[in-house]
Amino acid sequence: MQYISRALYRDQALTAIREAILGGDLAPGTPIKDVELAERLGLSRTPVREALARLTDEGLIETKPHSYTRVTPLDTTAVRDAQVVIQSMHALAARLAVPALTAADLDGMRAANAAFAQALATGDVPAALAADDDFHAVAVRRSGNFAVIATIERYTPLVRRLERLRFAAPTGRHSVAMHDEITTACAARDADLASRLVERNWATLLELLEEN
Repeated sequence: MQYISRALYRDQALTAIREAILGGDLAPGTPIKDVELAERLGLSRTPVREALARLTDEGLIETKPHSYTRVTPLDTTAVRDAQVVIQSMHALAARLAVPALTAADLDGMRAANAAFAQALATGDVPAALAADDDFHAVAVRRSGNFAVIATIERYTPLVRRLERLRFAAPTGRHSVAMHDEITTACAARDADLASRLVERNWATLLELLEEN
């Protein structure tokens, strides 16, 4: 039971710190002190340290021994590398998923895109991110490929801050129409087209990266 509690505290710390980084509460370059974070979260230092180690693996935290621990600055090279991988994995997921998509899956995509459009219209960036995740998650889950799923989960945090910029800008609204096109291709059982459209949708992140 002690191990389970420790794991739960670690996951709690991991979620809270990750959301603070991705949400901008902990900006790029912000120094990180495990003691202060532990007090802020109402946890002991051990789960916070474990969470920071995981976030270091994800590329959101960087540490120089005996010097500093800080939120990783927005590294355009790392983001670009991660984005290319994520783009390819989502495109592959769509190709694999289309033959297996159900009517309920398609309804889920439409509902997620409606929520996405509403969130963008009201300027609710966190809700837009959540709805966009829900939209793309349909194909990712239905692909049934554990390697695709694991790769997307591994590298998505590196591009999350860029996604926030996209959905906070007017150009982010273009994704609503792109989602509609993807859903139409999926409904038509055109796996090749759906894959290309998903790839194009994710390519807009690279365009934003070049602008910034």
